[in-house]
Amino acid sequence: MVGKVYLVGAGPGDPRLITVKGLNCIEQGDVIVYDRLANPSLLKKMKRGAEKIYVGKRTDRHTLKQEEINQLLVDLALSGKNVVRLKGGDPTIFGRVGEEAEMLRKHGITYEIVPGITAAISVPAYAGIPVTHRELASSMSIITGHESPDKLDESIDWEKVTNATGTLVFMMGVANIGHISKQLILHGRPSDTPVALIRWGTRAEQDTLIGNLGNIEQKVKEANFKPPAVTVVGDVVNQRDKLKWAENMPLFGTRILVTRTRTQASDLVRKIEDLGGETYEFPVIEIEMPAKEKLEATNAALQRLSEYDWVFFTSVNGVEYFFHHLERLGQDIRSLHKARISAVGPATKEALRRYGIVSEELPGRFQAEGLIEAFGDLLKAGQQVLLPRGDLARSWLPEILIEKGLSVTEAIMYETVPTHDEDDELLRLLHKGGIHAATFTSSSTVTNFLAALTQMGVENPVQALNGVKITCIGPVTANTAEKAGLEVDILAEEATIDSLVAGLCAWKLQNN
Repeated sequence: MVGKVYLVGAGPGDPRLITVKGLNCIEQGDVIVYDRLANPSLLKKMKRGAEKIYVGKRTDRHTLKQEEINQLLVDLALSGKNVVRLKGGDPTIFGRVGEEAEMLRKHGITYEIVPGITAAISVPAYAGIPVTHRELASSMSIITGHESPDKLDESIDWEKVTNATGTLVFMMGVANIGHISKQLILHGRPSDTPVALIRWGTRAEQDTLIGNLGNIEQKVKEANFKPPAVTVVGDVVNQRDKLKWAENMPLFGTRILVTRTRTQASDLVRKIEDLGGETYEFPVIEIEMPAKEKLEATNAALQRLSEYDWVFFTSVNGVEYFFHHLERLGQDIRSLHKARISAVGPATKEALRRYGIVSEELPGRFQAEGLIEAFGDLLKAGQQVLLPRGDLARSWLPEILIEKGLSVTEAIMYETVPTHDEDDELLRLLHKGGIHAATFTSSSTVTNFLAALTQMGVENPVQALNGVKITCIGPVTANTAEKAGLEVDILAEEATIDSLVAGLCAWKLQNN
């Protein structure tokens, strides 16, 4: 059976700018063939077991010629795989999609072209530059700037192109900016025509250089401005002073590592991205049902719900899995009619509220110590306490309760297991200083992240995080990080995601 090939535009760089259809293709493809300008974060959306093949141009990777890429797509499809050819921007704009589609058609392979948001319009937009403007430019041209000057002169009719449209957008033209500027001036554009070069637009590395046709070549040399970049020529560039917005966001220019589980990461990721930061997800733990022997003990504990005087929930996962177990066992929450129920932290309290449970008020610290501070006088010897928790929860709380003479039942609701994903892109980013901050929301994320780096061949994981701002959600997590040899730079004032993000914003503001 012959597979199908999807020629997909990945958008300009920000992974959120891929189309819905493009994302669906990635999620369903058997193999992803991708290049340098496609954000590697998109590969994390691949289905389990899918293969990824890098074919872009990078100094540390082997580069395939276009003819070899064409043949690769054919071979993969003929082997029965559904293939996603993931290209930066839009595949039809200097993406050589025509050559790939022609080769597929020649071999009778079905394909689809899935358009993407081209960098020609999106990258200037992220720099505050609209490529058209009612009073300044009613038309635009998209022109390659990537060829050698001789080839550019062969492929571009400078006399017609120079004044054909109000805005000229050159793709990948940094190396040839001097030649491009001279040709435009020679053919009628004033030397004071505004020019903008936007490097790595929509990504954490986004950088914008402003000049005019007369001085932009010198400015590029002075700033050591490197590709990849989009070049915009025209009066619309002057709109940047009024319309730039991305640089004004609190976390602009910051790539933040998120180590939470895939199911838990979404809230933290959304909050960071809403504030202009770029996230890199590397979940180091997963949450699973308890193993058989632990599950039997959990079942026994939940059969005695009517006996408990207190139930203390110390995590959102504890709440979610508690109600999952109740449903599994056919139990009813009304069996806890005798118990007083309390939650550690506002997130855990909110999780209970979603199940119709209003927990006891817990002022003070958002950790287990706060329970003793709040209810110390009410905790009496002989009372029965249920602690629905994970297998790695701290022993401090049950030990204190037992010291006070209470009878404590620890019910393991879930187990925390490390993931084993290899991630070459993460290692590359760490090596090049591309991760600016790392977030840890539990002690297990710290321990398992360092273990994951070791497993990927990093000799000194702590040293690999030099220059990365270590961000912890609470003192317990911070203590684990410090014991492991990490220096904690940002500690959330409260053990909440909102407080964690606020700490990141405060750090970024201080270092602007």
